[in-house]
Amino acid sequence: MQPSKLQNWLLAIRPKTLPASVAPVLMGTAIAYGDGIEDFPTAFLCLIGAMLLQIGTNLANDYFDFKKGTDTNERLGPVRVTQAGLIKPGVVLAAAIGTFILAGYISYLLIQRAGQPILIIAIVSIFAGIFYTAGPRPLGYLGLGDIFVLIFFGPVAVAGTYYAQSLEINMAVVLAGFGPGLLSTAILTVNNLRDADTDQRAGKLTLAVRFGKAFAQKEYLRCILGAAFVPVIIYLLIKDHEAILLSSIIGFLAIPAFQTVFTKTDGPSLNEVLTFTGKLLIVYSVLFSAGWIL
Repeated sequence: MQPSKLQNWLLAIRPKTLPASVAPVLMGTAIAYGDGIEDFPTAFLCLIGAMLLQIGTNLANDYFDFKKGTDTNERLGPVRVTQAGLIKPGVVLAAAIGTFILAGYISYLLIQRAGQPILIIAIVSIFAGIFYTAGPRPLGYLGLGDIFVLIFFGPVAVAGTYYAQSLEINMAVVLAGFGPGLLSTAILTVNNLRDADTDQRAGKLTLAVRFGKAFAQKEYLRCILGAAFVPVIIYLLIKDHEAILLSSIIGFLAIPAFQTVFTKTDGPSLNEVLTFTGKLLIVYSVLFSAGWIL
C-alpha cells in the first residue's frame, strides 16, 4: 500500500528527531520556573520556534542531501522523501523555506520581548539550519555537525529559553545546556556511524568518516557519560537543587546502547540505538527539570 500524503510529510518532518528541540526548551523553562521567573507564553513561543527550526533543518537536509547525491538507494537510515520520490524536490525545498520563515516570525515575537540577544540567536540558528547541508561547504559535510548540534541544541537553546523569559542569565543555566547538547550529539554520532560508508563515498566528511568508526563509538560513549556528569558539576557549583543528580542515571540506562554501538554495525541495530537515545534525552530532560523544580 502506498503511503498517504500525510505519512510522506511525517517522514519528511521526522518527528522522532523533535526531542532534540523539545528537551532544551523544557529544561530552560523548568529552571526559570524553579527560580521563580518563568513566563509560560514566552516558553510556548520558544518551543514552537525551536520545533520549527528543527523541522526546517530536517526538510533542508532531505532536499540538499539528495541534490548532493548523499542519499542513495544504499541508505541504511529512515526513508528520505526526496530520494525515494515520495515528494517532489521543489516542494520539499519550498516547505523548508516556508518553515524557516515561520521560525523567523516566531523569533520576531520573541525579539519584541527579549531584544538583541534573541535576534542574534535567531539569525545564527536559521543560517546554521540552512547551511548545515546547503552551499558549497556545508557544515555537516565538513565534520562540523557535531559542534553545531552540541551548541545549538544545548547551551544556546536552554540559555536562550531561560533568557527570553527572565531577561537574565547565569552560569548554571549555561552549563545545564550541555546535557541535552551532548545527548543530541550522541544521536548524531550514531547516525554518522551508521552512514559512515555511504557518506565516505559521497564525500560527506563527518567525524566518523574523518577519524573512523572507532572514534565515533568512543564519541557516543563520551557524550552520554558527559551528559550524565553535567548535573554533578552544576550541583558542586551551586550547592543546591540536589535532586537534579537523579538525571545522571542515564549513564547506567545507556549500558545496553554502549554494548550495541561497540559490537554492531548493521543499520537496524544502530537505528534502534538512535530511537533509544532520543528517549534517553527525554528521560534526562524530565528528570533534570523535575529535580530543579523540586
